[in-house]
Amino acid sequence: MSKSHELTRRTMLRGLGTALALPWLEGMVPAAFAAEGAAAATPPQRLAFMYVPNGVHMQDWTPTGEGSGFPLPHLLEPLADLRGDFSILTGLTQQKANANGDGPGDHARALTTFLTGCQARKTHGADIRAGVSADQVAAEQIGRQTRFPSLELGCDAGAQSGNCDSGYSCAYSSNIAWKSETQPLVKENNPRQVFERLFTNGRPGETAEARARRERSQKSVLDFVNDDARRLRVRLGGADQRKLDEYLGAVRELELRVQAASKPGNLEALAGAQVPTGIPSDYGEHIRLMGDLMVLAFRTDVTRVATFVIANEGSNKSYAFIDVPEGHHDLSHHGNDAGKHEKIKKINRFHLEQLAYILKKLKSTTEGSGSLLDHCQLVYGSGIGDGNAHNHDNLPVLLAGRAGGQLQQGRHVKYDNGTPLNNLFLSMLDLAGVHREKMGDSTGKLAGLTA
Repeated sequence: MSKSHELTRRTMLRGLGTALALPWLEGMVPAAFAAEGAAAATPPQRLAFMYVPNGVHMQDWTPTGEGSGFPLPHLLEPLADLRGDFSILTGLTQQKANANGDGPGDHARALTTFLTGCQARKTHGADIRAGVSADQVAAEQIGRQTRFPSLELGCDAGAQSGNCDSGYSCAYSSNIAWKSETQPLVKENNPRQVFERLFTNGRPGETAEARARRERSQKSVLDFVNDDARRLRVRLGGADQRKLDEYLGAVRELELRVQAASKPGNLEALAGAQVPTGIPSDYGEHIRLMGDLMVLAFRTDVTRVATFVIANEGSNKSYAFIDVPEGHHDLSHHGNDAGKHEKIKKINRFHLEQLAYILKKLKSTTEGSGSLLDHCQLVYGSGIGDGNAHNHDNLPVLLAGRAGGQLQQGRHVKYDNGTPLNNLFLSMLDLAGVHREKMGDSTGKLAGLTA
């Protein structure tokens, strides 16, 4: 038995203004048996939901064959090293994202209904209404066991008011997580704020000047937990000592990247421009930083549920850095123009390269007898199929992770077109130990997912 038999999943490294959670250590297993029951001696399951806007180029997303061993389509090639860790699910539909008598507004409905399966009330006033999202159904139950019930991340700022899409509130097109029918949860898009929320106690009401002084004196969050870390290290076995060192190194590496992202460029500084603290100008780095924060939050068990919106629905972001200067939304209305098709494919491929980075981080993180990815269920997809058609059937949906060995991966699983997307979420919740008979417009659990 390891020297660290007193450890539990709630053990933290503490210091002034800091509470740093620990990763899964072998020495926690005996304590988990004694304190929380045998089920707690295995790593917990995590649920993640990642969203991309404006649909995808479906011709280069959809595999040509069913089952395992299918040739990877062009868009999925960045995931070649992970092909045994994910499956493509086709035929899934979010029927409540259709107009159903409400007229235009497909982008707003696409994001809002993606995890809820409920028709959004068409309004740009304060009387917004949708439904409880799958992540929040999970957070209500398994979120009680962690410091944060759920984590809402994104690369675009959220909005709770205004008219963003044909009479729909901006709250619909910028929020994926809904705690109740009338309460969307605003996502965090600033890596520094997420880092401080996860790893420091924070100081509410602190002025920018006071915060700058504090940041100059606090070179690293690790400076404040070093004493506690040294005391812990002597209680650990050799394998756990190495794992602790790797973890603290990963925290420091991420902290340095967050700090680098916080520094204004020389031109902005000379011009006296006010640059948002902590948000990188490099979009790819922004996505990867937020992904790394999600991975670290799962690794330290400060949360087991996360949503990550790569860009708000209807986003017209330019991708000039990959030679696509036009806006994403404008290009999605391609009208079958071959040139626009090629540019959309470049944008989609870029997004999937970032997904590959995040999945590889999860897979390279050892946990128990497997990896962090083995103990995850991660959905990546969009509430629109083809951006030009604005359709909400046969959506692009990828499911990664193994749910603790319960999921069979490496396949293309084809369902009848029109199968409710919420059937997938109902199944995922069930595999995570959250049992419900119905969610949104679900009609039952999906067959063919489990090992």
